[in-house]
This record gives sequence, C-alpha cells and structure tokens, in this order.
Amino acid sequence: MHSVSQIEQWPVDHAATAVIARDGATLGAHGDTARRFPIASVTKLLTAYSTLIALEEGVFELATLAGPEGSTVRDLLAHTSGLAFNEHKVVAEPRTRRLYSSAGFEQLAEALTKHSGIDFADYQQEALLTPLAMRATTLDGSPGAGATSTVDDLASFAAELQHPRLIAAETLATATSVVRPGLNGVLPGFGHQKPNDWGLGFEIRSRKDPHWTGAASSPRTFGHFGQSGTFLWVDPDAGVACVALTDRDFGPWAVEAWPAYTDAVLAELA
Repeated sequence: MHSVSQIEQWPVDHAATAVIARDGATLGAHGDTARRFPIASVTKLLTAYSTLIALEEGVFELATLAGPEGSTVRDLLAHTSGLAFNEHKVVAEPRTRRLYSSAGFEQLAEALTKHSGIDFADYQQEALLTPLAMRATTLDGSPGAGATSTVDDLASFAAELQHPRLIAAETLATATSVVRPGLNGVLPGFGHQKPNDWGLGFEIRSRKDPHWTGAASSPRTFGHFGQSGTFLWVDPDAGVACVALTDRDFGPWAVEAWPAYTDAVLAELA
C-alpha cells in the first residue's frame, strides 16, 4: 500500500502504522511497528475487551451495579454513569447524558477486580494480552489511559476485532452497536456531538462531524483515539482496520492529518 507512507508527512518525530484486513493479514505498514508508544485512551479498547471476556466468563453482567449509585457495568462502558472526565465525582444522573469518563474505566476495572478476585492488570494479561501474543503491551497506569503498546501488538488486536476468537461474534456485535441511542455529549477534541454515539467501550462514528476518521468511513466504523497521538479504527463495511501511533500529543495537526490519511487508505483499498 502506498497510502501508509503519508505518515512521513506528519509533524511528529516518530510514527508507525498498519492496515489490517478482515482475515488478519497486514495489507500495508510503515514506520517502526515494534516501537513502544504510550497509547493513552486507546487503552480503553483493551479494558473494554477484557470486560467483554469477563462478561462471557460470568464474572459479572452488564446490569451488575458498578460505579456511582444507580450505575451499572453497561453504563461505565458506555460513558453513561454520570462520572466526570478525570475525577471520581458524579456530575449527572446515570443514563441521562453521554459524559466521557476515564474515571469510569478505572471504576470498571475495580469492579472486575472485585467480582473476579483477580487484579485487573493480571486478568487482562491472562485473558487478552497473552492469548493474542501482545508481548510488548503493558498496563502501566490507569485502565482508562495508561497502556503502552506497539503497532504490531495492536494489529493483532485489530484482527481480533474483525474476527473474534476470544469472545462470541454476537458479543462483539453488541459491543459495537449504539448503547442508549440519542444521547448527546462531547467527543474530546471534536466538540459537542448530537448524538454522541458509543457502544460498550467503543466509540461509533455514526454521522459525527467533525470526526477523527475520514469522510469515507462508514457510519458503522468503531474504535478510539488517544491524547498521545494514537488511534485504532475498524470499518466493518470496508473490511479493514487501521492503527497509527505517534509520539506527539493530539492537536490540530491530527485533526487535519488523520481524516485525510483514513480517506487515502480507504480509497486505495477501493
């Protein structure tokens, strides 16, 4: 693929990317795909997937109470618990607003630890990272934003997100469908979105504008980006996923570069 070389034009010191087909094959890659980068909120995808595994293993249920009073595991995953962005304080009633919350993912991990009797990082290692051979990925801090990984490892994860082996396909389909449609909220870095659609830990593109994916991305596209200048998206309609990691924090450069790159990838594959 020629489009992957676009990352050379990004105003960053280091960047790496890969495009992954539905069957797990790498269609194109550029940069040092074994270099470890802090992935910031892309961490939430790993935490969400670990939670989905725990749900299938019977550790708890989506309706299990967790987080603020009246909140559930489902609410923590879907950012409808009412928790603030980075503080463990309640700023809204559960299920009334889409309030993006890293604190909510910390409480989600605490709930998994409580119900499983296993420290969250250990559970994630055994349930997700080891089976997918993600040997370079570590959870160094918050389950909401504290992991470090590589393009190679996240390419393995992106393959799992297109052809799941660790959970049922039906579970993944539920997780990548909108939870509580119609809720408005702020998409960090891109302002108010009406609606601000989200699944169970996965941000869903829908008709959001502006957005960090491309104009050609299908509404069913799901994934996450990180403040550290990282993203992972899966476009089920195109049958492809893309990972990009950099060492420059998200900002106006990414708002301009990422959608153009995504559109170039999709155009080349089309």
